[in-house]
Amino acid sequence: MTDALIRIADALDRLSPLPERPAPDGEAAYRWESETLHAVLHFAPIALDLLTGIDPQKDALLTNGRRLAKGHAAHDVLLWGARGSGKSALVKSSVAALQAEGRAICLVEISPSELGSLGGLFDLLATRSTPAICFIDDLAFDGPDDAARQLRSVLEGGARARPAHVRLYVTSNRRHIVERSMAEQADPINPRDVADDRLALADRFGLSLGFHVCTQEEYLAMVSGYAAHLGVAFEPQDALTWSTQRGARSGRVAWHYAVELAGRAGKSLTASPASRL
Repeated sequence: MTDALIRIADALDRLSPLPERPAPDGEAAYRWESETLHAVLHFAPIALDLLTGIDPQKDALLTNGRRLAKGHAAHDVLLWGARGSGKSALVKSSVAALQAEGRAICLVEISPSELGSLGGLFDLLATRSTPAICFIDDLAFDGPDDAARQLRSVLEGGARARPAHVRLYVTSNRRHIVERSMAEQADPINPRDVADDRLALADRFGLSLGFHVCTQEEYLAMVSGYAAHLGVAFEPQDALTWSTQRGARSGRVAWHYAVELAGRAGKSLTASPASRL
């Protein structure tokens, strides 16, 4: 009778197996969505050498990533500053560069809307040996709301331990992630308490890398690198006119100009990893 029950149970399991939750062993990058890890196909970010004018930030991020890949102590990282300055591109490119060195490490991209499920993600990653960089792009809060405080607890201070081989990389246009204003100084209770509450999240990142508006020379160097990569020529004055029309000089604007040059020359971007910038 027992054997018959076992055979029936096995048959039912084959008909309706329990769903498996994929985890980062062997894949280069993942996306965390609906409490499930999805492998990112064709992970090929822009080559690290093409990111110009941010060499100190590159060196700091690579050093931190190598430590993590080796099982050494590593920081959570906040990359903040001017829009289009290469923050998110650097995160992805640095991971790809570490993988090209033969280091076992993966990227897990997380939407800001998935902050509430970070605990479940960390529990899953804790069962795997591969070091992981959890990446949240373009994070900002209008005030120290529950989501901001939850993230603070995840980084430091919470009772739920985070795996030592998992670090959090966050990009934000705001230096402190949480919005600040002069009105803080007019708080009737204690202005310092308000400031401390708003600064508490950014303070929990061991490594903070600032990105600033590039100079004209740096912008032209970016254009030159992208143009050479795509095999197109450019005129510096035309490149400057392009940036003036857009009201900004940045790596993103330089790349958009390079795309324009490729279009003028009748070239395709489909074979270029830089097209994912």
